[in-house]
Amino acid sequence: MSTPSTRLPEGRYGRSSDQRADRTLKVVGAVLSVLMLGLIGWFGYHYVAQNEISAEVIGFDVSDDSVKVHLEVHKDAGVAGYCTVRSQAEDGAEVGRADFRFDEDATRVDEVVTLRTTSPGTTAELVGCHAG
Repeated sequence: MSTPSTRLPEGRYGRSSDQRADRTLKVVGAVLSVLMLGLIGWFGYHYVAQNEISAEVIGFDVSDDSVKVHLEVHKDAGVAGYCTVRSQAEDGAEVGRADFRFDEDATRVDEVVTLRTTSPGTTAELVGCHAG
């Protein structure tokens, strides 16, 4: 004896609700994926294209109440901006932070700046540079 099938005849009653739901989820997922990739691309482009100033710490010299930081800044000609530098104590606490402006027309600025600290610092870290 065989058990009667509970399956509907194919093509007779149209698509099942599960198939429609699966297709809807695939379409929604594809649309959201495209939007997310577009958003990531937009943020990436603006981060790279709008960052007109870059810098690096060449070296630093520590004293009891300050840190002399040798910065090399690369920027577009005529662009003014600033770089934020910070220093930390041996235990990791921040002991100094300051912004240093670069208004020169040159595309490369090589400068030693003095960062005042509240206690002896052991590091000099470039936090970031911004045009403006």
